[in-house]
This record gives sequence, C-alpha cells and structure tokens, in this order.
Amino acid sequence: MEITKGFPATSQDKYQLNVTSIIKHAARNFGPQEIASRRIDGSMFYYTYAEAYNRMKKLATSLKEIGVQVGDRVGVLAWNSHENYEIYFGLPGMGAVMLLLNLRLTPPDLAYVIDHSGANFIIVDETLLPIAHAVAPLCKNIKGYIIITMPGKKLADVETTLENTYSYEDVIAEGSQDFEWPHMDETSAYAACYTTGTTGKPKGVYYSHRDVYLHSCTIGMSTEISPKDTYCQIVPMFHALGWGLSQAATMVGARLVFPGMYTLDSLEGLSKLIVDQKTTLSAGAPAIFMPLLDYIRGLDEKPDLRGARFLSGATEPPASMMKGFWDLTGVEIIHAYGATETTPLVTVNRIMPYVEKELNEDQKWELKKKQGLIVVGLDLKVVDAGGKELPKDGKTPGEVLIRGPWITAKYHDAPGSEAQFTMDGYWRSGDVGTLDENGYLKITDRLKDVIKSGGEWISSVDMENEIMSYSSVREAAVVGITHPKWEERPLALVILREGEENRTTADDIKNHLSKTFAKWQLPDEVLFVDEIPKTSVGKMDKKAIRKQYKRMYS
Repeated sequence: MEITKGFPATSQDKYQLNVTSIIKHAARNFGPQEIASRRIDGSMFYYTYAEAYNRMKKLATSLKEIGVQVGDRVGVLAWNSHENYEIYFGLPGMGAVMLLLNLRLTPPDLAYVIDHSGANFIIVDETLLPIAHAVAPLCKNIKGYIIITMPGKKLADVETTLENTYSYEDVIAEGSQDFEWPHMDETSAYAACYTTGTTGKPKGVYYSHRDVYLHSCTIGMSTEISPKDTYCQIVPMFHALGWGLSQAATMVGARLVFPGMYTLDSLEGLSKLIVDQKTTLSAGAPAIFMPLLDYIRGLDEKPDLRGARFLSGATEPPASMMKGFWDLTGVEIIHAYGATETTPLVTVNRIMPYVEKELNEDQKWELKKKQGLIVVGLDLKVVDAGGKELPKDGKTPGEVLIRGPWITAKYHDAPGSEAQFTMDGYWRSGDVGTLDENGYLKITDRLKDVIKSGGEWISSVDMENEIMSYSSVREAAVVGITHPKWEERPLALVILREGEENRTTADDIKNHLSKTFAKWQLPDEVLFVDEIPKTSVGKMDKKAIRKQYKRMYS
C-alpha cells in the first residue's frame, strides 16, 4: 500500500499504544469497580480493578525474578478466571508474550504449538495439570511451570510430575506493587494464538500491543460498552484473545464477571451466573448459546434479561435462536464476524435506522443473520477467482479479503503460507460472501465447504440455518459428499430437540427446505444423529463429517 506523506504534525506520535495503558487507565479512573470470578467449587470471589492491578504488578515483578525476560513466550493453560485476567495484563505488561494454549487440542498439536513458539514457561491451572502432564515429555525448552492452585491450597499438596514448579499465589505474594511498567514498543508482540484449521499444522498469529489497543477502542465503540454494563466472559480466553471484549470492557470501566470452568453438559451454573450477576453484555458462539437457550426453555421461570446484548460469532446465528432469546429473556443477539487472524473483530450487525424503516419484521430477522457492517479502520472487499472486486449487490459471491491495523500480515515462521496474503496487504479469509448495497456482509460458505453440484453452487450455511429454523431441530450441519454423476450432493446431519425424536422425519426436513430451496438443491439424505463433530473452537468439523460419510453416495 502506497503511503502519502503530508505536512508534519506536532503530535506526540512516538507515544506508544500499548496494552499496559488500558489497565493503568482502568485502575486510575475505575479503581473501585467490581470484578467477580466463579471458583471451581462454585463459590464467588470478588475484588476491584485497583486490587487486580496491584496483583498484576506483583505478577510482573515475580515473573522477572524467576527468569522470564522481555520477548519470552509464556504459555497459558487456564479457565476464564480472574487469575487469567491478571495474566492478560501482567504478563505482556512486563514485556513477555502471552501464548494462548487451546485446551481442546490434542497433546501432539499442543506440544507443536509450544515448541514452535519457543515458549520456556507455562502457567497452568491445577485442574488442567493432566494436559500439562501429557505435553511436558513432548516439549523441549520448558524451564518451569507456574501452577494456579485451588483456593487455600499449598504447592506441596499438589500432585504433579512436573519439574521446577511455582505456586501462582506465591509468585503474586512475593512480587512488588512498585513495579514500573516498561514503555513497550507498540509493534512488539502482546500475545500469540495459533489457528486450528482442519488442514496442516496450527499457524501462529502474533498480536501487537498496537493491534490490541486499537482493536479494544473499536470493539468498545462498536458494541457500545459503558461503565453501566456487566460483561461476562463466556468466550474461552484462549480463543482469539477471548474475542477482545475483556480488554474493551476494561478500557471503559465496565463491571467484569469470569465464569471459571463450565461445560456444555452442565449449563445450570453458567445460566445462574448470568442471571445472578445481572449480565448486560456477553459473547459466544451458537454452539454455546443454543444449548443455553434449550436449558432456559426448560425453566419454569424464565430469566428477565431485557436490555442485555450477547454478541454471537464463529458461525451464523439461526434466526430461531435469536428470536428464542428475545422472546424468552429479552436478550438481543448481535451477530459479529472475525477470525483468529483478525484479532478478531471485522463486522458487527446493527440495523441502521435508514435501513430498518424499509423492512418488515421478517426481513429484519433475516438481516440480523448477516455478518454485519465493516468496523472503522478496516478495508474489506469481495473478489472473484481472478482478484477482481465484485459488485455490492448482495447476490454475487466471492472470496472475502480483509486488511487493517489489527489484521495479521503473515503467519509466524510458516514457509508456504505466503499465498494467503495479497501483494497489496489483504488477508485471504477463505470465506465466500457477498456485500449488499448498504454495506452488510453475508458469509455464504467457506471456499472449501461450498457444495458444487452439477456446475452450480449450494450454500451449506444457508441450508443449515433454514433447517435450524424448523421448530423441532436443535442443530444441523450440511456438507457436500462426492457423487459419481453430480460431483457433489448435499448431506444433512440433524440433531433434534429432546422429545422430538419420533415426531420428525427426513421428509419433514426436506419439505421445510423446499420453501426456500429448489428441488435440485435439497439434500439427498437427511440423517438424524446424536452429535455433530466439532473443531477445538466449537465450529462444525466439516472435514471430519466428509471423511466419515465419504462413501454415502458412491
């Protein structure tokens, strides 16, 4: 990209935009603001921004004392806890790089990430020691482990085979509140997250301090966070910086809630936390929101969460899910779009007043399913196979290309990945989408997931969402399976709601689809299943589905 240099400004342009400025500002201006964190036993821990800030300084001091240096990569295996929040600022604040470790990766893949990054210390929650034990023999350069022990528990009482261990609380206790934060160069790496694509080894994305600072400003503005909000961190903090909302919420002084460990199998505690803590803002994927909605449906008394906004990402939210939350709880589901490579915010779906006045109620819900409007600071275009920009007509699909200050420009030490970036600085997302005349982005598929049947394209995303609009369906996945005559044909996997197993047939699903899809587009087979394969970040693993059913139509 060519840069035009104008008349010199008189601003302090060398003053660095680093993440430490966010927490210093929060402690100074919002010191008494509360932070709530649920412990492993379900009890709640409460403290303030000011108290968290002091612990962050102590952490930074002690990390230096045990040998962590500026530029070192330090792995983190932890839940969504107040300790992890402290690490988010204290570790990068002293100059090291926070390496976010995906708890759901296999030990060989996790060990690859640790070795590839060059990490030399790992901070690990005591409950996650089995993961650390599994990867430790596979890692070459780890000098020590810092264990976040159960409340009140001594390191000596922890059962572990790890060598050179430290207690997180002892590390905090031995630190100093007088720590002077270094003035980090804003282009230094703040954190690293490794992509978990379905092909090849994970690839490293290293976020700069400048990147995260600007992203925090934009996400705060785009989601209208204020000090009156209570933000609950549902997104795993190891996944793309937890989508960046905890930093943005800190920047504006919102009240913070960390749910600790939770699973899809037991949503009672998470639901209770959201209600008890009077949550007004959160974020997550449909993979967590749909089971949460099912749980709420089963409650005799539905929670009143009117005014709350939940950002939904990872995959397009079904209209039935958005309507369900709105009707039962008053929660507005707002679709947002991004990726590990984009920090992740790229678009947010808010219906603009000049668009809303032209739409009826059904059209508004259809619009809310789109990925939304591009946030300030980013460039996005949709191009054909030859790189030509396509018209903004909401109909002509092409690959989505993105560039901007928080979009990765390359993968760390990944020879052969250069083709994923254009000469003029765009990252090739691999997503197929359209832009309409009002600027709303609609992702219709992944390039690798578009179903090619008889020379025509079928959107698996649109078909999945149409299936999930059927009242008895909880979840659905649609993939293209190799076909001897038509190249590919759609296969639909469907999970039904409890009690609907003997009431819904494959023909019911096909008849429902026939209202919006042509007869030739309908899936050849609809299979009712108990589970749909997921990737480590909760997305449908379509590669695994295609492999499992590859002979379905042969």
